[in-house]
Amino acid sequence: MKLKLDDQGHAVLQDGFPVYLHADGKEVPFDAAGTVNTITRLNAEAKSHREGKEAAETALKAFEGIADPAAAKHALETVSKLDQKKLVDAGEIDKVRDEIGKAYQAKLDASETKAHTFEKQLYEEKIGGAFSRSKYIAEKLAIPADLVQSKFGAAFKVEDGKTIAYDQHGQKIYSRTRPGEIADFDEAVETLVEQYPHRDHILKGSGASGSGASNNGGNGGNGKKSLSRSQFDALDPQGKHAHVSAGGEVTD
Repeated sequence: MKLKLDDQGHAVLQDGFPVYLHADGKEVPFDAAGTVNTITRLNAEAKSHREGKEAAETALKAFEGIADPAAAKHALETVSKLDQKKLVDAGEIDKVRDEIGKAYQAKLDASETKAHTFEKQLYEEKIGGAFSRSKYIAEKLAIPADLVQSKFGAAFKVEDGKTIAYDQHGQKIYSRTRPGEIADFDEAVETLVEQYPHRDHILKGSGASGSGASNNGGNGGNGKKSLSRSQFDALDPQGKHAHVSAGGEVTD
């Protein structure tokens, strides 16, 4: 990254933060204080993980010297069937255990079904609601929020109550303005759109740029994008739908 300077050689600020230029030309304000706090938090987490690992290794030392884990497990099961005064019929104990297991499994299945329903409702509210309320989608994209969700919705997951996006390589999308922190919804959508090969067909006219952007082709500046028949046929179904939904035209 390079620090952006004005004509007098002074650092350019945005919202009180110095602006840096990334390799792809994107200008991003850098929150140094937030980054320091993130590094401190990550160091604390690393210490906690290390201490947990050391505690687990200490606990495992109690099992050193056991050559046959399966035999040890069998011995423990046998001891669990012993009464203090007499040996109870293991077969009867197994029957009781099976009945208890069936009842427990039925309750577990019911709980999992209910949890799955709640999880689906939570996903629809957090993810679907985020798409419909997105300021970036409303201002920058030429297609409605439901079509954006149909294309990029699978990239979002709800984890520990938080909305997290993953890129095409299965990696979490992190914020450029808040290094070390997960990108918020609009920043994640913007990143996914930037990575989309046909992004110029879903961006509004003012947002399309670069050599791959569509031009108006003599439309008199009316904002509609025009594609030749061969260009339109080369698009995937999603791209064709997005072009038509955005009011684009196809010329022969």
